[in-house]
Amino acid sequence: MKKIKELCVGIFGATGAVGKEMISILEERRFPVGELRLFATERSAGEKVSFKGRTITVSSFDNPEKAKGIHIALLSAGATPSLEISPILRDQGILVIDNSSAFRMDPNVPLVVPEINPSKIPAYPAGAIVANPNCATIQMLLAIKPLIDCAGAKRIVVTTFQSVSGTGKDAMDELTTQLSLILNGRIGDVAPKVYPHQIAFNVLPHIDSFLPDGYTKEEEKMVNETRKILDMADIRVTATTVRVPVMVGHSEAVNIEFERDLSPETARKILEKAPGVKVLDNPSDCEYPLPMDVAGQDDVYVGRIRRDFSVDHGLNLWVVGDNLRKGAALNAVQIAEFSLGILPNHREKK
Repeated sequence: MKKIKELCVGIFGATGAVGKEMISILEERRFPVGELRLFATERSAGEKVSFKGRTITVSSFDNPEKAKGIHIALLSAGATPSLEISPILRDQGILVIDNSSAFRMDPNVPLVVPEINPSKIPAYPAGAIVANPNCATIQMLLAIKPLIDCAGAKRIVVTTFQSVSGTGKDAMDELTTQLSLILNGRIGDVAPKVYPHQIAFNVLPHIDSFLPDGYTKEEEKMVNETRKILDMADIRVTATTVRVPVMVGHSEAVNIEFERDLSPETARKILEKAPGVKVLDNPSDCEYPLPMDVAGQDDVYVGRIRRDFSVDHGLNLWVVGDNLRKGAALNAVQIAEFSLGILPNHREKK
């Protein structure tokens, strides 16, 4: 790891599920943090958080002066706060890495998965905003970009099965509460608050709000972000996003129609060498990626790689990843690492 002086890092949205994961990952990866400042809403201000043996008090960001001295800011506070806070931080010369949807489709803001398009990351120091993609987009592209590099691509069809942690802590609490009530025979007491319907023992084909064309914003994000990250404006992409009663870990059924033939055997060999990807594909022994096994893992797992016989050059894949880690917090920290010139060699495949 390149030697870097210790920096002041600010985390905005520090008490949410992704914010907590950011704190954990900074410590795990020995990111050069000299000072860590934690910000959240007024409701969470005053909470105590442990980091590297120290106790840090969370505060609200009610004065731009509180950002003075911060070198890198990691934001997971939602789109509306980010639209307000990010330009303030950027104009103070801070590198802002934003996990919300606020800037993803801004043509002047890079949308980055470091294993795919690291050249888009501004070198530190930089007063700039870098957008973290949608969690479902990140894990899909990690799995398919190496294959597209080999065989080109005509069309991508994806159906996601997304865990409740993608919505946040309140959704995770709602699932836990509903499961407890139902298992104790109190079905009549189950009242959904976070979601429009009961999530326990149920599946909701609905993530984010619906658009006039019948798609949801989450589905639109996957289409538009895929095109921007791959720099393939004309590639055909369609998505169906589904919420499932899983606590952590998104799963995806991905179908790709390639320009040239790509056998499942070749695809496995390519993915076995791809950074950030692990292949688990032995269906005869019931070995394939499961969200309960992938939770807490940095890599995206791929299995059930098989031909799509309905088209000339098609493959089906099953892709699973921890949405809080690579789908959000880890990707943001990696962007900061690349900006600093820190090469995470322990993750690179030889």
